[in-house]
Amino acid sequence: MEKSIPNDVDLLRRHISAATESLARVVLMIVSGLPGTGKSYFSRRMAERAPLAIVETDAMRNVLFPFLTHSGAENGRHFKACHSLIDDLLNRGISVLFDATNLVERNRKRLYNIADKTDAKLIIVRMEAPPEVVAERLRRGEEGDGGEDNSTADLSVYSRMVASVEPIRRDHSPWILPVT
Repeated sequence: MEKSIPNDVDLLRRHISAATESLARVVLMIVSGLPGTGKSYFSRRMAERAPLAIVETDAMRNVLFPFLTHSGAENGRHFKACHSLIDDLLNRGISVLFDATNLVERNRKRLYNIADKTDAKLIIVRMEAPPEVVAERLRRGEEGDGGEDNSTADLSVYSRMVASVEPIRRDHSPWILPVT
C-alpha cells in the first residue's frame, strides 16, 4: 500500500485547482465539522475570496476509489494521500484549505505537524449547525438536491459520527457564522 501513495498524490493533484496567487504567508486552513454543517459550502466561498487550493476529502475519495467501501484500509490510504498532497502543496508555496470532518484530535495533530514543518499559518474553523438544519441538508443530498456537495453522508452517518467529535486542543479562535 505504501508504494501507491506517490501515485495517489499525483492523481489527486490533477483534480484540484491550485491557487495561482500567493498570500503573504502560506496558510493551512483546517475545516472541521460533522456532515451537513456547511463545511464544503464554506470552503467554496473561502476559495472565492482567498487564493486557496481546496483539498476536499469527499471529492478526493471519489477520485481514488470508484467503488467506495469506507473501510479502514480505504480511509487510511485516502487520508495518507490527502495529507501528503497538503504537505506537497504547502512546500510549493500554495495555501491549502482542507475540507474534511477532522473530528478526532489525533488526526488533526497530523495536520498541525504538517503546518509546523512547512511554517504555514494554521487556521482552524469548526463548523456547527442546528440538528434540524443538518437533517434538512442531508435529506436534500439524499434526494440528489445537494448542489455542489460531493458527500454521500446521510442522517445515520451524522448520528454515528456525533459521538466521535473531540474538542480542538490546538489554540484557535472560534468563529461563529450565521446558519443559512
